[in-house]
Amino acid sequence: MILNAKFLISASKIDEAPQPIYTEIAFLGRSNVGKSSLINTLCKNKNLAKSSSTPGKTQLINFFEVDCKKDEDKFKLVFIDLPGFGYAKVSKKTKAIWNKNLDEFLKERSSIKLFIHLIDSRHDNLDIDANLDLYLDSFIRADQKKITVFTKADKLNQSQKAKILNANKNAILVSNLKKSGIDKLEQKIILESLGFNEG
Repeated sequence: MILNAKFLISASKIDEAPQPIYTEIAFLGRSNVGKSSLINTLCKNKNLAKSSSTPGKTQLINFFEVDCKKDEDKFKLVFIDLPGFGYAKVSKKTKAIWNKNLDEFLKERSSIKLFIHLIDSRHDNLDIDANLDLYLDSFIRADQKKITVFTKADKLNQSQKAKILNANKNAILVSNLKKSGIDKLEQKIILESLGFNEG
């Protein structure tokens, strides 16, 4: 389980990132999908990652040191909150720089073992998410994994949820508001981080 967490540092590119010490988990998705809110819910600290109703607000790569426990063993992970892909009120030049920095960071940061791709469950078939999925698959290594998480599940009815899970067998549906699916995601992160496989 996740015990608590603290903010470490923000970086705009890989050269500014801290030296990797622990296994790292990267949270990515389009702007306004709820990355910061999910990190706060998982870490049981609503003031940890700065969430905003303004899409594109997270412009830096933010690092959080997370204290975890599995049975009697305590260990640390690092959660990485990445800038949202897509919408942001910035110039094309700025966006190009962001994209270059993000691309380098994701491909070269070998300490990232788990990519958590967040998708807004109300808009589950957008090109930006399909492209992000293909992008991750294009460089993900054998020692890295990807989890697909559908956020804002409280906005769906049962048949809509079933449809998403049928189309995405290993996906996890979560709601920050209702706290549903959070325990399942937390367990998955811990197990994957320790190198275990479920089932």
